Amino acid sequence: MKVEPLTPIIGAEVSGLNLCRLTDHQFEGLRDAFTEHSVLFFRDQDAMTPADQVAFARRFGPLHTHPAAPTLAEQDEIFVIHAHKDSKIANGNGWHTDVSCDEEPPLATILQLHLLPKTGGDTLFASMYAAYETLSEPMKAFLLTLEAHHESEHIYRGRYADRGAVDADKVYPRALHPMIRTHPESKRRALYVNPSFTTRIEGLSRQESDALLTMLYQHQQRPEFQVRFNWSPNAVALWDNRCTHHFAMWDYWPEERKGHRVTIKGERPYLEPTREDSMPENLRLSRQL
Repeated sequence: MKVEPLTPIIGAEVSGLNLCRLTDHQFEGLRDAFTEHSVLFFRDQDAMTPADQVAFARRFGPLHTHPAAPTLAEQDEIFVIHAHKDSKIANGNGWHTDVSCDEEPPLATILQLHLLPKTGGDTLFASMYAAYETLSEPMKAFLLTLEAHHESEHIYRGRYADRGAVDADKVYPRALHPMIRTHPESKRRALYVNPSFTTRIEGLSRQESDALLTMLYQHQQRPEFQVRFNWSPNAVALWDNRCTHHFAMWDYWPEERKGHRVTIKGERPYLEPTREDSMPENLRLSRQL
């Protein structure tokens, strides 16, 4: 297995692996690389079937069920990603982290694309570790005290009607999460708000909430936090929803882009306090020196 970092901040391309036939030793190495780089890319996974993709995903843990999207008839763990000339929307076309509106949002997503446009259709990923770590110390301290509402009604209602989904009586998920979350494996902190699902900050006025979220969204999208993946047929991307955002570019209309997505169930986001959080600023600075 060869792991080649694509930027100093986020993303690596992995070669020398067949994801359908991983040994336990190979999987442990891949898991370590995933924790380190947040997003991994694998090309030429031509042999992967829907069942193989599901089996690979299950090695990370139980699978997550999407609250709205229709699934593949013969493999209901698979969410079909498909945009074409008659599509009203394209999945992922906007900065977000997957299904953050759930009480227990997905740990990770595994996407394989089979049909690609001649050009375009790249996916951008951004590090929310970097977004948190580059904030000023006073802003970090403020955000550590806050929670934000994540909602999905405005996104999912009627979204998949063209695929036969009927949701007239469905209640879509909403949740309250800390604005800064601790990654359970790396123990690093990540900024956990996104412009697709986050609607307001608990305890602030609407004006205050909108102003702060707008600033944070602009900060999250800085180019130096990003990696951009140019897909090839049957390539696979594996990304960590706990510490990344992504944006699937819909710049290829009227051409077509199609593939299969599986998500792994995560835990309820939490913030693990440290001694420094309550330590006076002058003592924190002296300790750093």
